[in-house]
Amino acid sequence: MHWRCTVDLFVYDWILLPGLILAARIVETCLKTVRQVYVARGFKRLAAGIGTGEIAVWLLSTGLVITHLTNIPGIAAYIAGYAIGTMLGIDLENYLRVGNAVVRIITRNRPEPMMLELRERGFGITRLEGSGSFGSPVSVLLVLVPRSELSELVAILNRNYPDAIFTVEDIRTVKEDARLFHRDQHPGLLRWLQR
Repeated sequence: MHWRCTVDLFVYDWILLPGLILAARIVETCLKTVRQVYVARGFKRLAAGIGTGEIAVWLLSTGLVITHLTNIPGIAAYIAGYAIGTMLGIDLENYLRVGNAVVRIITRNRPEPMMLELRERGFGITRLEGSGSFGSPVSVLLVLVPRSELSELVAILNRNYPDAIFTVEDIRTVKEDARLFHRDQHPGLLRWLQR
């Protein structure tokens, strides 16, 4: 009987408790990372909902560590969960692709073929004329795009216009009734939560 109690204690102290702490800390930090991005973008409903789940899991993970301060594997799991959760949170936020971005495309070539292709695919474009650092004429195309469509736009630019230079920046606010993308988009819950 004493042997079984020792094995059970070993499994609990070295596997079960650290595993639970690790899992909870990963989830909590993942949610925290995503929430912070959405706070910075001004998505207050989405950030508030995520924050509620985050704090609930934080209570679990931190409570387990505080009540077992002598459990070194549990403390190590808590620390490791922070790093893993941060990386997974960034990946999750990139997967969800909530919000909008502006893509600035600079080209020395005639921009009309690119503009035509992008318009046919539903992207709205604003064209500006400018000059490069050596005085050569360039066209600057501004494309406001939902982040859910960003990967398609970047793929088109990389595949069909390799000489074009482009930058991508997140947008915090867009006029409420502005139509950025001229194809049907699914309204869904995430669109409502972005307000």
